[in-house]
Amino acid sequence: MDDSKKAASIKPSVSEAQAVELVGRLYGRKVSKVQPLPSYDDQNFHVLVSATQESGDLSESYVLKVLNTADSQDADLVEVQTQVMMFLNRKGFPSPTPIPTIDGKIMSLETIKEGNVNKQHLIRLLTYLPGIPLAKITLDHQNYYELGRTVAQMDKILLEEFHQSPTKSLYREDFIWNLSNIHLLEKYLHEMEEGETLVIIKQVIQQFKEKIRPNISKFRKGFIHGDFNDCNILQKPVDSPADQVEDKAEKISPKAALWISGILDFGDLSYGCLVYELVIAMTYSMIERQDCLAFGGHTMAGFESVIPLTDDEREAVFPLVLCRYSQSLVISRHTLLLHPENEEYLTISTRYGRDRLHQLWQVGKEAAERIWFEIVKSYQR
Repeated sequence: MDDSKKAASIKPSVSEAQAVELVGRLYGRKVSKVQPLPSYDDQNFHVLVSATQESGDLSESYVLKVLNTADSQDADLVEVQTQVMMFLNRKGFPSPTPIPTIDGKIMSLETIKEGNVNKQHLIRLLTYLPGIPLAKITLDHQNYYELGRTVAQMDKILLEEFHQSPTKSLYREDFIWNLSNIHLLEKYLHEMEEGETLVIIKQVIQQFKEKIRPNISKFRKGFIHGDFNDCNILQKPVDSPADQVEDKAEKISPKAALWISGILDFGDLSYGCLVYELVIAMTYSMIERQDCLAFGGHTMAGFESVIPLTDDEREAVFPLVLCRYSQSLVISRHTLLLHPENEEYLTISTRYGRDRLHQLWQVGKEAAERIWFEIVKSYQR
């Protein structure tokens, strides 16, 4: 099977009725409402359930997560991802936690009929975290400083206290979203439209191969979330009840103090380079900003207040940010060709990512670093 057909076949196509049946059979919950949620390769459902099959009085919200067939074959990887979520939740980070099945498991491998084919998917029922994605909220520099600080605190506590040896699959050696694998984008470049964007991406890949890849061994390693972007981080006003469901950004006052209420999607978790975590957070903090460099600088300052970068890591930040924008554009284009029905979700980042890639390419490494490093210094005075 070629890559395109393989990628097209791994995404689940579970119906709402099947989702209801899974929740009832595996978790003993009676579903009163089910609603599909956006997802890249998996399938997610927001389900409202009662505490027991017999009673419909107590309503609780959960997310039913149906993993794609490829990840479902690697139970060890999913097990560690889930254990990390549980560990971080115990340490005070607002990450989802799994609801045990009736027989006490944190996940269940199920054979599900999809069309005329039976497919196997790992199933988890996760706690639902209320809040609004950062992408829908107007935030200031201080918010992004706190964002950078939070992701560094998360990585630091994993590094120091999560004592579990990484399995081979956690190194994500062939994972296309791993920033160590930018060279793998080359096999998808023929799907990109000709033009200046493609010219820049080709040069970014070449720079990666010449200047970043030979130095990856110098970067410090640890467990990283791997996708700390503005759609995976939820926020709520500080003065709102913890269990109040906020889903509309227009309800939030521009002057409201916000707190991070949810850190979602640990599907890209890896044992990788700590600097990648910062780069990903910076990439998405800048993506919708004309004055993007300032927002990236404040994110960096927050991160470095907890995990100061080494000289080698600092040197790599700018080219790696270009790599992440290139990654997003190329992979989104490839996935869109496979799943045109999911265009709205798949093009969330590409709408602005192309502009930011062009902008940073024109600004250049030296000018961008001057702004970023000066902002970092301003917090240290």
